[in-house]
Amino acid sequence: MLGFYRFLATGFGSGYAPIAPGTAGALMGLLLLYGWQSVTPAGYFTDSYFIPLIVMTIIFNMIGVFVTNKVEKDWGPDPSRVVIDEIVGMWIAVLWVPPTLMNWGIAFVLFRFFDIAKPLGIRKLESIPGGWGVMLDDVLAGIYANLVLQVIVRLI
Repeated sequence: MLGFYRFLATGFGSGYAPIAPGTAGALMGLLLLYGWQSVTPAGYFTDSYFIPLIVMTIIFNMIGVFVTNKVEKDWGPDPSRVVIDEIVGMWIAVLWVPPTLMNWGIAFVLFRFFDIAKPLGIRKLESIPGGWGVMLDDVLAGIYANLVLQVIVRLI
């Protein structure tokens, strides 16, 4: 069972990337979104697109807390190969934004900036022990990225 937990925690293996596993996890989040968009009916800026994405984000966040708590026993606190938090953060970064390549690219850059720099209380959330701390700092980074992206989309 631990192997399955590791598979999920590493973002389906993307966290094993030898360089920048967090970036690989964020890219996996976008790849999964691309797959989601390809099976979503036309009119992607509708509730039929965003409500299931919100539900998936909440479910993946809860799974992330659970599997991170499991793998931290072997890998130590907040291991870099755990990237399910980056997947969730990317999904939050693009909520209620038209899913275009440009918007996703901007969301990716913004999310990685907030995730790496950890300004405005993000670092404080990271200090929460266990899976909650691992997940919540990326949730907040995704929220900040989304807020900035909302402003950008409305200005362009």
